[in-house]
Amino acid sequence: MKYPLGINSISSIASQFETFIIDQWGVIHDGKKGFKFAFKCIEKLYKLNKNLIIISNSSQMKAITTQRLIDLGFDVNFFNSVNTSGEMIYNQIKKPTLDWSRKLGENCFHLFNPSTNNKFIKNLNKNFVDNIHNANFILGSTVDPKFKTLDYVPLLRIGVNKKLPFVCANPDYESVEAFENGSKAICMGTIAKLYESLGGKMYFLGKPSSHIYNESIYKIKNFKKSLTVAIGDSIHHDILGAKKFGIKSLLITSGIHKKRFFDLSPTWNEHADKYFGSSVRPDFICEKFIY
Repeated sequence: MKYPLGINSISSIASQFETFIIDQWGVIHDGKKGFKFAFKCIEKLYKLNKNLIIISNSSQMKAITTQRLIDLGFDVNFFNSVNTSGEMIYNQIKKPTLDWSRKLGENCFHLFNPSTNNKFIKNLNKNFVDNIHNANFILGSTVDPKFKTLDYVPLLRIGVNKKLPFVCANPDYESVEAFENGSKAICMGTIAKLYESLGGKMYFLGKPSSHIYNESIYKIKNFKKSLTVAIGDSIHHDILGAKKFGIKSLLITSGIHKKRFFDLSPTWNEHADKYFGSSVRPDFICEKFIY
């Protein structure tokens, strides 16, 4: 199995693909500002008549994410679709089609950052309870920055003992963003994996699940997996997700994993294999989403 091909720009592979599935954080923006090189790259691909799809593990709804892209300076008319993990989970809870979602029950204990606007649960047909002992399932959206990961353990143990399913709206482990207090931003995927390690059942529909890919590409006419590449900065979500879906992948090395790669001319070697595992090698690596 050969090492990923290091490239200097997306232009090196643009002719090989019709559809580009693009991550947000660490690829086209950092949560506070859009990257100028990403603006240009997206516009160039759009002018080449490429299909451009945003798939994000954000727990936010699609409409909120789309507006945020606009606020950051992106022309959302360039994108064929924008989809989020939060939107997938919201729709599945509201109108369940899967075995696990049909069995959730009515009482939900919601884990979220209390300093943010809790619009996610609006219009969900569930009863939200303040005491986990009264819950039928746990919904994890955003991490409270006042909590460290291990602070969640006592609560999670109660959920495991009660055999509550844990529904994760954002399966990412961490973000390139920092909390307002300056600490590293941990995402709900870290808490969900901890719950799973304690013996609990965890469910998600964002990357690396194929559910979000299937939902995002179904409107693309004559879609071909062989002519599609996923671009992201997370080995565990973007690259693994692409592999599970059966498409090529490109890792942006200046994002989540930037400490593992040299700048400017990133390369994948035996050290990367040892750290990430050879089974999740991307097909290409590039420092930035630049054309």
